[in-house]
Amino acid sequence: MENNLTDRSFWKSFWESRIGLIFNIKPNYVFGDILAGIIKQKNAKTAIELGGFPGYYAIYLKKYQNLDTTLLDYFIHEGLVNELLTANGLKQGDINIIEADLFNYTPEQQYDMVLSFGLIEHFANTKGIIQTHLSFIKPGGTLFITLPNFTGVNGWVQRKFDKENYDKHYIQSMNPTLLANYCRELGLKNVEAYYYGGFSIWLENKAHQSAITKGFVKGLWFAGKVISKVIPMESKLMSPYIVVKAEA
Repeated sequence: MENNLTDRSFWKSFWESRIGLIFNIKPNYVFGDILAGIIKQKNAKTAIELGGFPGYYAIYLKKYQNLDTTLLDYFIHEGLVNELLTANGLKQGDINIIEADLFNYTPEQQYDMVLSFGLIEHFANTKGIIQTHLSFIKPGGTLFITLPNFTGVNGWVQRKFDKENYDKHYIQSMNPTLLANYCRELGLKNVEAYYYGGFSIWLENKAHQSAITKGFVKGLWFAGKVISKVIPMESKLMSPYIVVKAEA
């Protein structure tokens, strides 16, 4: 796809530099409540996670919901996937793995749930990247997309302290109304798009920041948490994520 803001070398470097990649995924993993509701309502049995290496959600849904799950990504380090499986009480082969270019891959099957987490914001053609998800969905199946919200406080932190990472994201895509309209234009039904989660901020390059910056960000995080407990709300300013949910 044209206008992609990252390439394979970026993701290889990104994942190889990450610390704390392997961990035991807890039952209350972020978005797990929404996913459980969809599975119960739709009696979903199969799911594919697009652009999701190392497969946190493919593993989460296999571990806690016993779904037949698949991970598809342009870059997959199978050794890391297997380490993550082991850390979660699973074994090699418990999830299906496809290493392929999403834009040049023809699905061999369709799925009850098609998921992506932090994928679509790396492409300038937002409607186009959403459309690539649709060939994977069974009729009546569910599309579930999440992306970070860099239009509020968290975005200011990213722009101020990690401009390189910020520039890898297409900020204009982080608009629930726009995302919902694109889904409807693509023929999807029962579309929902909204800000999700209480206040949170993060830095991908935290380990490389000065003690002053780390202290400032930690203080801002704490202040935001206090405010969000007093005035709990999900909003453009405070929420760290955007969720898109729709039916084929």
